[in-house]
Amino acid sequence: MNKPLKQHLIDPEICIRCYTCEMTCPVEAITHDDNNVVVDAEKCDFCMDCIPVCPTGSIDEWRVVETPYSLDEQFEWDELPAQEEIGEASGVEALDDAMAALLAEAHAGAGGKSKAPASAAKPSVNLYNLGKPATARVTGNYRLTSEESGSDVRHIILDFGAQPFPVLEGQSIGILPPGTDADGKPHLPRLYSVSSPRDGERPNYNNLSLTVKREDKGLCSNYVCDLKIGDEIKVTGPFGATFLMPEDPSARLLMVCTGTGSAPFRAFTMRRQRSKAAGAGDMTMFFGARTPDSLPYFGPLGKVPEQLLKKHLVFSRQPGEQKEYVQHRMMNEQDAVADLLADPNTHIYICGLRGMEQGVEEAFRSISESTGQAWEATRDAMRDEGRYHVETY
Repeated sequence: MNKPLKQHLIDPEICIRCYTCEMTCPVEAITHDDNNVVVDAEKCDFCMDCIPVCPTGSIDEWRVVETPYSLDEQFEWDELPAQEEIGEASGVEALDDAMAALLAEAHAGAGGKSKAPASAAKPSVNLYNLGKPATARVTGNYRLTSEESGSDVRHIILDFGAQPFPVLEGQSIGILPPGTDADGKPHLPRLYSVSSPRDGERPNYNNLSLTVKREDKGLCSNYVCDLKIGDEIKVTGPFGATFLMPEDPSARLLMVCTGTGSAPFRAFTMRRQRSKAAGAGDMTMFFGARTPDSLPYFGPLGKVPEQLLKKHLVFSRQPGEQKEYVQHRMMNEQDAVADLLADPNTHIYICGLRGMEQGVEEAFRSISESTGQAWEATRDAMRDEGRYHVETY
């Protein structure tokens, strides 16, 4: 009998094909084909550098095997295989204490591996890949921020015509920028969160919208922001199977975001507006930006009824005013946040730049401890129940 060993794997259902882990791995153990991102067991040295950079937790998967799964096997997977039975004579456990300690340290700021809400609809994942992308036509490109703000954020509308492209709120798509990299290889897709609900930017049309910020020297963001109506682009996806909204109309949603991290929450809000699902449940958003004219959808947000969406719009660069960030407003509203944390119907979603995560985490810890609850225990229990979700980048 071969000596059992631990093998590092990636969950193809949850992976959003952002390729951050591949670019981070110092020993080039992570690779991809048209379908999946996988780990080469012969190269992986368990350094854990890839764990904290993964926005979904899909990379936090391990199996004890007698013969490692090959790359070819992993490339064919649509889902992870179950843990095989390993003989007791091996004396090997699925994860020993040393590995568990390494994982705990690596997960310190990663948000951990989340689960989809129990009532969420079943998502379609990876219908179109690098080898067979979908073709979408641009039907809208609107600037959301003023030129004076110094931030160019665009609302992009894509139509898929007769090609089926089902997406749920909270999922992402990949856009393939044209051309090749310095090595002559085609550019990898860049991921963008869908900002429209499942029935389309325009109801019952096979289209969707994205919220895209132009980044200085950003290859794909400049390509997307410069698209003209009628242009055709290549799209992969959809991706994401956990950052989904509950279908339960009584579920309360607490959403924290900055900048274009608001994209999935626009989709969440529109879904509830259209389905008239704002019954017993409610939605609360803490949305941070530098100034009002740099906050995407500032005007439309003001028109959303307060009984559906409680809005806390927070600005860090308002002339003549003290800097304020989302965690500061959360502390000012700590009674309302504490009420949400205590409610088993509450679902928490955090989306935006990775730098916001620590401050938001500290605010949640302070508020939770003020009520006599340990935040880490509360957070981990919510995650296990599919009620705590983090996607930062």
